[in-house]
Amino acid sequence: MKKLLTTSLLGAALIAGVAQAQDTEQLRIGVDVPYEPMEYRTPDGELTGFDIELGNAMCAQIKADCEWVVQAWDGIIPGLLARKYDAIMSSMTINDERRQTVLFSDPYIQPPSAWFAAADSGIKTVYPESLKGKTIGVQRGTLQDNYVTDMYGDDANISRYTTADDLVLDMDAGRVDVAFLDFPVGKSTLLDSEEGNYVTVGDMISEPEKYFGEGFGMAFRPRDKELAERFDDALATLKDNGTYDKIYDKYFKVQQ
Repeated sequence: MKKLLTTSLLGAALIAGVAQAQDTEQLRIGVDVPYEPMEYRTPDGELTGFDIELGNAMCAQIKADCEWVVQAWDGIIPGLLARKYDAIMSSMTINDERRQTVLFSDPYIQPPSAWFAAADSGIKTVYPESLKGKTIGVQRGTLQDNYVTDMYGDDANISRYTTADDLVLDMDAGRVDVAFLDFPVGKSTLLDSEEGNYVTVGDMISEPEKYFGEGFGMAFRPRDKELAERFDDALATLKDNGTYDKIYDKYFKVQQ
């Protein structure tokens, strides 16, 4: 009888454990990599970066089990609408054009964009005349692409790349004169590169809002307003309890 009772209790515990696991909310988040330091893979293949760590912290805050789904940038919004994942967290700038298709969370970071060139390039200032005939590198389909196309497309050649890493390869080979990227991305791929000697040129740019939006936000299907609000609440909590600052400092704090 004791053995039967023990077996019954064990079975009940296993059933309860399975039920509890099934009750845990399962969410999928779309992300495009590599986009260091926002989202990228470590040498052993593990996803990491500011977006990944902050996203995981928010998932823990709302008590959800989140899986990251890697998706190329040009298909990332269609993938959300096709229900391949439940949200996007991939350094996506909030702007009115995208608002017509997706629902955004509150902004979770607003990095500036910057111009990057080789230290010996001779480029000191940035305006249409100074870049006349030069080749500008951008990541295809980004806000930087839109800005450069409108502001410099008549004077300079524009080379568009699927990833920032591909752009850097052409910078190293001398096929691109100047790159326009999110500053954190340019810092990690160009300023901190051991292979090249790069500097920022001109001013950092974060306006007009028409191009640069309101910062980076998570994107959701328009009907998922409640889910977006839960992530907004989680972000506010992480900012209040210091978790956000710890993650931010890990990736962006300038060492003195």
